[in-house]
Amino acid sequence: MATLKKWTRINYTPCLPIGNNNSKITGCEAHIELSRTAAGEGAVLLKNNGNLLPLNAGAKVAIFGNAQIDYVKGGGGSGNVFCEYTRNIYDGLKQKVGKVEVFDSLSLYYKDCVEKLYKENEKPGMLPESEIPASLLVAAKEFTDTAIITINRYSREEEDRRNDGTDTYFVLSAQEKKMVDVVCNNFEKVIVILNTGAMIDTSWFSDNGKISSALMAWQGGMEGGLAVADILVGDVNPSGKLVDTCVSGFEDYPSSEGFHESEDYVKYTEDIFVGYRYFETVPGKKSCVTYPFGFGLSYTTFELSNMSAVAIGEKIIVSADVKNTGSRAGKEVVQVYCSAPVGKITKPAIELCAFAKTKLLSPGEIETLVMSFDISDMASYDDIGDVQKSAYILEAGEYKIFVGNSIRNVTELEYKYVLTENVITQQLTEYCAPQSLGKRLTASGEYISVPDKKITQKKFACEYQCEEKIPAPEEIKPLMSVYLGEISLDDFIAQLTDEEMMRLLIGKPSKGVAHTDGMGGLPKYGIPAPMTTDGPAGVRIHRTIGLKTTAFPVATMLACTWNTELMEEIGHAGALEAKENNLSIWLTPALNIHRSPLCGRNFEYFSEDPFVSGKMAAAKVRGIQSVGIAATLKHFACNNKETNRMESDSIVSERALREIYIKGFEIAVKESKPKLIMTAYNVINGTRASENAELITGILRGEWKFDGLVTTDWRNHADAATEKLAGNDIRMPAMDDGIVEGVDRNQLAICVKRLLELILWLE
Repeated sequence: MATLKKWTRINYTPCLPIGNNNSKITGCEAHIELSRTAAGEGAVLLKNNGNLLPLNAGAKVAIFGNAQIDYVKGGGGSGNVFCEYTRNIYDGLKQKVGKVEVFDSLSLYYKDCVEKLYKENEKPGMLPESEIPASLLVAAKEFTDTAIITINRYSREEEDRRNDGTDTYFVLSAQEKKMVDVVCNNFEKVIVILNTGAMIDTSWFSDNGKISSALMAWQGGMEGGLAVADILVGDVNPSGKLVDTCVSGFEDYPSSEGFHESEDYVKYTEDIFVGYRYFETVPGKKSCVTYPFGFGLSYTTFELSNMSAVAIGEKIIVSADVKNTGSRAGKEVVQVYCSAPVGKITKPAIELCAFAKTKLLSPGEIETLVMSFDISDMASYDDIGDVQKSAYILEAGEYKIFVGNSIRNVTELEYKYVLTENVITQQLTEYCAPQSLGKRLTASGEYISVPDKKITQKKFACEYQCEEKIPAPEEIKPLMSVYLGEISLDDFIAQLTDEEMMRLLIGKPSKGVAHTDGMGGLPKYGIPAPMTTDGPAGVRIHRTIGLKTTAFPVATMLACTWNTELMEEIGHAGALEAKENNLSIWLTPALNIHRSPLCGRNFEYFSEDPFVSGKMAAAKVRGIQSVGIAATLKHFACNNKETNRMESDSIVSERALREIYIKGFEIAVKESKPKLIMTAYNVINGTRASENAELITGILRGEWKFDGLVTTDWRNHADAATEKLAGNDIRMPAMDDGIVEGVDRNQLAICVKRLLELILWLE
């Protein structure tokens, strides 16, 4: 790897490869293979009646559906990665010579159909399903008794899906239903492959006896089609587990009713009861579930034994032995859940609190997994005052621990954590409370009313002091002097005029291969301008530049691996590609919650569960920052809807905000110390996220002790001065002159200090 002096890449953007023996690492074979591995490990086998999968050696298959050709590697917008190629499902299976034989005539017919639809300007991933010619159907039946149905879905930034009869994102379209019926009525063995970025309907195959197997293949990046083939022929044993709950109907999700009620707001009336917290708690809702949270099948079987828990200090330690009792090597995910006692504070019936994944276990092999979580993690936030307002509380009673391989397949341990009186684990301050939520759901399924109230945002004094000490031109000390220890950062900042600080706090034009602009950039003081890059599924270098990077699976699929080590490896690989191309700040990971299946950016986000989201994000940050590239958690917070995203008000209780929508951010901040956090476009309870002092200064900086840089999302509609006063340091991209009124020198200086601390950290 090329060794350069500090900031050489930032300042001069040299084209120097950093692989072994000066080889190029961007889009290299090792990274592409890593992408394929992750896609194989994140796919979730939902159904496998009669062990139809893996296919027997030499099996013949007929593949139906445009999706076998029109493979969706990931979603659109800033999450779209431009790679050298994308391997589709048909091409993937054609790689398995001798292991499977494909009825080519049918697949080539679909290839022609897809290419024709592309020419008619139909959007990839959104093509109308093609009709099945009668002659090809007859020929396919003569060729084999085994059919594969492929279904894909596409979504993108700035566009939510609607599921309104015209937009059939969640459910099958009329043409897709027809295809499914034709296939099921003509073939003895039927396999379904779903190529999607987030939750869609699974009820049409879950109880359909004519469909034997179903694979949630998600959007697996550039080698997603080959990863599917790996699983179908048994070269890879699926080990993915769901990070979202699959239900029988769109209307079963509590967010469905109000998601498109207004473009101006969305009311989070389901409160903390999101995903499995709703379906496992609210009476009568368990029956809505087709495939529960944490579920996923394997080609082998596992046995959990010697499960135990014990409290040591402030933690609960859980251990379990996992034995592969089947005939194939495979991996298992062990999940730990807790259940708090019924008390004055309404609570979910069960919550995930720890997990671990085994290594690849050979038949008969045993591995002992040891997991832990803080006792305080079982506390509930009381934003009403049922016990003590604005506090996290462990109510008196018995806390139960469950261990298993899905939320529905768990064993209750003998150990119980028992409290004889309430314990306040953390006393906080009311922040970001709603003014007009109206109602909120409780564990009983009943709503309680929430009276409207006037909220005045708290203000925070700037404690940093920066007197102006402007030197003569020949006495200016460059930023490198701070790095070398010749001058303190405080003294360096004192050299800057107010106007110079203001200009530092907006983006700088792109250079090199960057197209999302940079930060810093004040040559007079030797301040370099490190460049940013998009891409939660890989480094995104714009198509027009022609430089191809590695497209990894989407975040949902990576979360379904439940493998934090693998996630860290992907963060590391992507960061190396950023570094090689002189990009210093990677705008990832994104960890907003899968509140509704219709959010256009769900593919960029991990899960309906904040614990999984936080753990996976923390792992990715560790990998990214291990090679000197800065990671950026986004979008802080409640960016769970793309419609009118610049103005839409996310109206949410303080408890749901803390326990669901920012909990993942909290976990990642405390465990991996990301260098940046990006605020969201949307409004939160009447205040824009980037102007929200209670969120940024009160919670993020005050409670969580985050000391990194806070940046806006690109081209928001907020007021620059208000953002600075709220603690949002920098405004992106390079879109105005940076001169703002109403911000004193001290506030500007503390924002500049955090920016310069980031630049000093960068290589």
